[in-house]
Amino acid sequence: MKNRHFFLYPLLSLLTAFSVFAQSTPEQIPVFDPGTTYATTRIPALVCTKKGTLLAFCEARVTGAGDWADIDLLMRRSADGGKTWEEPVVIAPREAKRPTSNITPIVDRDGKTIHLLYQRNYANAYYIKSTDEGKTWTEPKDITYAFEQFRPEYNWKVLAPGPGHAIQLEKGKNKGRIVIPIWLCEPNPKIPGGDHRPSCVATVYSDDAGKTWKRGAIVVNNSPEMVNPSENVAVELTDGRVMLNIRSESAPHQRLVAYSPDGISNWTKPVFDDELFDPVCMASLIRIPGDRTHKTALLFVNPDSQADPSMLNVANNFRKRQNLMAKVSFDEGQSWSIKKVLEPESAGYSDLAVGPDGTIYCLYETNQNSGGTWKYRVVLKKFNMAWLMDGQAEAKKIH
Repeated sequence: MKNRHFFLYPLLSLLTAFSVFAQSTPEQIPVFDPGTTYATTRIPALVCTKKGTLLAFCEARVTGAGDWADIDLLMRRSADGGKTWEEPVVIAPREAKRPTSNITPIVDRDGKTIHLLYQRNYANAYYIKSTDEGKTWTEPKDITYAFEQFRPEYNWKVLAPGPGHAIQLEKGKNKGRIVIPIWLCEPNPKIPGGDHRPSCVATVYSDDAGKTWKRGAIVVNNSPEMVNPSENVAVELTDGRVMLNIRSESAPHQRLVAYSPDGISNWTKPVFDDELFDPVCMASLIRIPGDRTHKTALLFVNPDSQADPSMLNVANNFRKRQNLMAKVSFDEGQSWSIKKVLEPESAGYSDLAVGPDGTIYCLYETNQNSGGTWKYRVVLKKFNMAWLMDGQAEAKKIH
């Protein structure tokens, strides 16, 4: 009996700590604000280095809120889990009438390198890297040649990586491969939003740590069933397959999902995930490592406004960007058993990162207190699996 009591006290302490943290509400931490310099700050991207340094990125739009504005790409660093931030620095400066956007960072498994892609004027793709925790970056290298490989199969006029973090494969014969989700467009000025429509989804990749880049197969093209697939995010599954989670403007208002054995070829036909609502907005997806309190999991975040009564029975492809919700899957995306609201008010694009200690960081855009305008700011919330699983049955599934 003494031995049983001896082991009971640490267990009670663990459960108490688990419950106390779970009761707290994540604080909203400002990271980027347009102030008087910019019209808006949007399109967040986020990574956490092996040493725990957070690198937050955004598009600081100068001449307007639209995608074709003059744009500075900004970065801020935090070495204390987001409590304090260094001043913003411009990692890719604006060019007049040539938008610079779609930041796509990747932390290399070597523990030293941060790779980053972006585009300029939706016509050229660039690659830079840092080997000092984001303090300095290399000169940009034009890698548009990888996108040119899609011709003549797809005669794009618009290219875009990401946005948001990409992945590096950790399993199998392709271990080390950097996989970048992308979308391409053949603009049609005769349709609404035709500067970015119709579109298709694919990947580009590097097998030599960013030195050279190649195209992957086209995953899905615009069709009556799958309308204008565009921004997408990748995750590697435990069996080594790569899953793409794709935004579209399709009637079901559900995310599209496709699978590949290697992240570049033999993609399955995308299917709609009826548990993942799509208001027509970018989403974020990441793997959460398992520990003594939970199994490894996938975390998905996007605005889930499907319950908004003002939009019911409205014939509109788009829904409101509000009610940012986290959804957790313990079965590699087959179901999403944990659901929790991160931001009940206005919220749009987001990105996710996981720290060495298991802390989860969500960087997202919001236009609260801006009178319904597009004057977005970018904020951070941090939490852990205990908070996400508070009071829900999956919390008991310790592997």
